[in-house]
Amino acid sequence: MNILVLNCGSSSAKFAVIDSGSGAERISGIAQRLDSAHATLDWKLDGHRHSRDLNHADHDQALRAVVELLRGIGLAEGLAGVGHRVVHGGARFSGSMPITEEVVAKIRECIPLGPLHNPPNLRGIEISQELFPELPQVAVFDTAFHQTMPPRAYLYAVPYEWFEHHEVRRYGFHGTSHRYVSEQAAQLLELPPHDHCIVTAHLGNGCSLAAVRNGQSVDTTMGLTPLDGVVMGTRSGSIDPSIIAHMKKALHRDASHVMDQLNKRSGLLGISGLSNDMRTLQDAAASGHERAALAIEKFCYSVAKAAAGMVVSLGRLDAFVFTGGIGENATLVRAKVVELLGFLGFTLDPELNAVAGKGSRGVITRPGGPRVIVVPTNEELMIAMDTAQIVAARRCAA
Repeated sequence: MNILVLNCGSSSAKFAVIDSGSGAERISGIAQRLDSAHATLDWKLDGHRHSRDLNHADHDQALRAVVELLRGIGLAEGLAGVGHRVVHGGARFSGSMPITEEVVAKIRECIPLGPLHNPPNLRGIEISQELFPELPQVAVFDTAFHQTMPPRAYLYAVPYEWFEHHEVRRYGFHGTSHRYVSEQAAQLLELPPHDHCIVTAHLGNGCSLAAVRNGQSVDTTMGLTPLDGVVMGTRSGSIDPSIIAHMKKALHRDASHVMDQLNKRSGLLGISGLSNDMRTLQDAAASGHERAALAIEKFCYSVAKAAAGMVVSLGRLDAFVFTGGIGENATLVRAKVVELLGFLGFTLDPELNAVAGKGSRGVITRPGGPRVIVVPTNEELMIAMDTAQIVAARRCAA
């Protein structure tokens, strides 16, 4: 089945058409910088990159341009369904769902939990339903994979009424990525499907780790929102909550300003004062930029410390997985994290690490002990596969 995968953000709309059976990507692209004079539609088709201006286009106009593009190359007519990435499903969804009025209503109920992400996700759904009224639409939630966490992992030690009446708890994110790479790692390492313990580290501009036992998440680092957890590109990760009140007074600003700084001006960017891009920081550190080097050290320490905590959730460790833009490409970061976790029995193979485990099924450690593996994530394929499965089930039921 050819599935259209949509991921609508606040100022962008990513898309791809994927054959859910073979995993082949027919086309992929992004409409970005929407609602500005610099809006563009960029796509890759048959190995070639293309771009066109979308001057001041909004989400509606951008998605119509995507559909026009798909029709022009003959892909629109053969679509079997549309899969939507939805960031926050709260505790309402433990798996991907065919989109109905009830599902849309529940996604809307989660807006207070995901105010930055759920509104554009919903807008993408609404526009897609208008453009493809005959196609099944499926919601795939970032939070769903982590709904198997036990209370000891998802509860915060705050007044219990906050959980009961205001849904304050750990939800976790990047669930589609953690699910995909943990499944891939178990297959590549030939681990028993019903007896394995894996820690997955999705490291990009946003970062999170998950403890996965027998294919189910039992703990993760992100919390009520994607701000919690390890150091990220521009996000602080876990901090003392009192810092917010302290900085309100120190800066004579309100809480929203402090939260904005924690989300957009912290993390690697905050410590280095230079960039949130790990490649830029590695080049700067190599040239003697002390704060760039410090940002990298803090990042790696934060990841390793969280990984050790994930092992507590599992009781043992069979494999540690690196994925995401940093996890897949930053050789130095992988080396530093594995070194810090050496007490778990890891012995890095520098040559394998230099090529991200190519030729060794992604494994970058020497034999004897838990294995460290690099697995490229593919959230779009996971969304396409979930969508195709739901479409096929509906066809059988009909």
